[in-house]
Amino acid sequence: MDWKYLFTNFEGRIGRKQWWTGVLVLIVVSILVRVVLGEGGLVQFVIGILMLLAGLALHIKRCHDRGKSGWWCLLLLIPFVNIIWALIDLGILEGQREDNQWGPPAVTA
Repeated sequence: MDWKYLFTNFEGRIGRKQWWTGVLVLIVVSILVRVVLGEGGLVQFVIGILMLLAGLALHIKRCHDRGKSGWWCLLLLIPFVNIIWALIDLGILEGQREDNQWGPPAVTA
C-alpha cells in the first residue's frame, strides 16, 4: 500500500479496504497523540490540521471511486448525517467497476 498516496494525494480512487485501513490508521494516530501529548497546544493543533487534510484526501478519493465529486465530503460537516453517510457510502457500498473521470477502478489486493 502506498501510504504517501493514501494520505497526501487528492486525485484518483481507492477501494473500501484502503479507505478502512486509512480511517483506522487516523483513529490510532489520533489516540496516540492524545495519550502522548495531551490536549491543547500548538503541536497538537498542527498534527490535527495534518490529520484533517489526510482524512480529507482519503474521503475524496473514496468518493471518486463511487463516481462522485469530492464535494460530497461536505456532508461530513452535518452532525449525525456525517457518520451514517461515511459508513454506508464510503465504507460499505462498492465503487464503480469501470473507469470514470477520476481514473481506473481501485486496485484491490
